[in-house]
Amino acid sequence: MSITKLKFLRLIGACTLAGLTTGAAAGPKHDLYMCVLLSGQGQVMGGRPPALSGVYRSTDRLTAEHVGFGHIRMFTVIADPRAADGLYLTALNGVVHSPDRGKTWHILTGWDMTEPKGIALDPHAPDHIYAGLPDGIAMSRDRGQTWQRMNAGIRRSYTHTITVDRTQAGRVLAGTELGIFLTEDGARTWRLVQATDDVTYDLRQSPHDPKAFLAVTASDGALWSADAGRTWRRIEGVPTTHTLHNGDFDPADARRLVLCGWEAGVQVSEDGGRTWSDRTAGLPNRQVWSVAVDPDQPARLYAAPYLQPVYVSDDFGRTWRPLFFEKATVYGISFVARP
Repeated sequence: MSITKLKFLRLIGACTLAGLTTGAAAGPKHDLYMCVLLSGQGQVMGGRPPALSGVYRSTDRLTAEHVGFGHIRMFTVIADPRAADGLYLTALNGVVHSPDRGKTWHILTGWDMTEPKGIALDPHAPDHIYAGLPDGIAMSRDRGQTWQRMNAGIRRSYTHTITVDRTQAGRVLAGTELGIFLTEDGARTWRLVQATDDVTYDLRQSPHDPKAFLAVTASDGALWSADAGRTWRRIEGVPTTHTLHNGDFDPADARRLVLCGWEAGVQVSEDGGRTWSDRTAGLPNRQVWSVAVDPDQPARLYAAPYLQPVYVSDDFGRTWRPLFFEKATVYGISFVARP
């Protein structure tokens, strides 16, 4: 795609956004964060400066600024509940913290705890941080100052995703190499609640029903729990032959769910998961690394196809247009509430 065409489509997007927000009392209540790899952009010596990989933030949903920690592989950005401008990030280097919305960053974990993927904080005990590592689960009870492994009961302990049950302190679900594990005592002990043939890549708790959880896997399709993660069933109509990378709920509509994956493209449900539609048409490929629903604009989706711009849809995937970057791999898209 040419730069001229991309700029034109962004202009169309700006007009669309202006139309959507006209008359609104205020702008977005959340900032959009993306973990972006921008290497391989075709730079030549003497040409334009190389694009910076790292964490990008969009405050207006039209432009994205690099906010530091330049690295080629990062995974998740979440808010620090103890600090209005605080952020936590998982990257190859470890768990990283920013006290000032990305102006400065500090690695919290040591040489023996690297490559975390998932990260979650307990809303009932906000000093407690959980992180998924290639060799288990790391936990800190003092906002990341000290860490220890908390893997009792987990075998094949590669852990990709962590979700804390917002209704109960110390209740955490972990997606590992061969299953979903549950702890109800703050990671002191874990038990297997759902075996899988491969990695569970994402776990989400419904913003509408705290007993509802969604999981996506490498080879078992998508899974659903209606009893707070104690038991699970496979969701019919979702591909099981392709790796699913992540899923999301629409905070504005309990009927809307979205999934994405490698060759699975973008799959959506608008009836609470009973039926699914392929909404990949309009994207440049079916290798989609991440997808997210905008909490401030109902029916707005973001999708990140491999080595392509980040695309946006204002009609829940029926139509798409490029929005950010020219050629990127985006491993994570998240939203952080503004202070």
